[in-house]
Amino acid sequence: MNAIPTAYSANWKDYALLDSGNGEKLESFAGYTLIRPDPRAIWNHAQPDPIWDNADAHFIRTDSDRGDWNIKRQPPNPWILQYQDLQFVLHPTDFKHVGIFPEQAVNWDWTREQIKNYANSGQACKVLNLFAYTGAATVAACKAGAHVTHVDSSKPSTTWAHENCDKNAIPENQTRWIVEDVIKFVERETKRGNTYDGIILDPPRFGRGAKGEVWKLAEDLPLLLSIIRNVVSKTPAFILLNAYTADLSAITLYNLMQSQFSNLGGTCTFGELTTKEQSTERLLPQGAFVRWQR
Repeated sequence: MNAIPTAYSANWKDYALLDSGNGEKLESFAGYTLIRPDPRAIWNHAQPDPIWDNADAHFIRTDSDRGDWNIKRQPPNPWILQYQDLQFVLHPTDFKHVGIFPEQAVNWDWTREQIKNYANSGQACKVLNLFAYTGAATVAACKAGAHVTHVDSSKPSTTWAHENCDKNAIPENQTRWIVEDVIKFVERETKRGNTYDGIILDPPRFGRGAKGEVWKLAEDLPLLLSIIRNVVSKTPAFILLNAYTADLSAITLYNLMQSQFSNLGGTCTFGELTTKEQSTERLLPQGAFVRWQR
């Protein structure tokens, strides 16, 4: 039986997964320690309780989506996370997030490699970043030399992404900012005849568009991928799909991508996105990815 590949970043210096278990994870972001829920961590802690008890902040859920932070020590101001030559501005939110998904570092590295390889062929890479959130992938792609169209239905997230681009000195003319439902945007781009050489998708399991449109991953992702085919350039560099839901496996996403983009040729790979604990060999599953490259 073939094992599903796993990917994790060994290049972090500012971030660490200190421990996980009992439905939570203990992390360090630039030296500031957090406890956050993680439903996949159903095993026991590896570290003793005093290490967990000394965390600077602990997110406590109050319902299925939101919660409150129990803060023992205020986070730095500004709170900056560094990854290689990239910098990200962090803030605690009432959805447990802080503005960055550290496990995505392997995807940033892969994306940058594809963009640089494309540039070596003498072509500038146009990238479409869908469900772009606070812009980590946008920053990474821009740093590699791409022009990025950043699409997200949340205006606050897009403002945060602006902040990250400013922090990284990304020129304004290297990004295009769109606050809109992604399906409607891609449909409009199809009518305009606009195409992209690289596409990044990081869809949520459930979401709402700028005008109340409802997004359900299992129902809407096949439709979105089918219309994305219309905005892929004649010589594309890459397509990256990432999903955090446990409802759809990496194999499911791979089969879906293959059904939509097999006509492009190239190579399609898939696997589980993970984070490795600092003090053990244990991997915390964080989602599934599928990567197409020419």
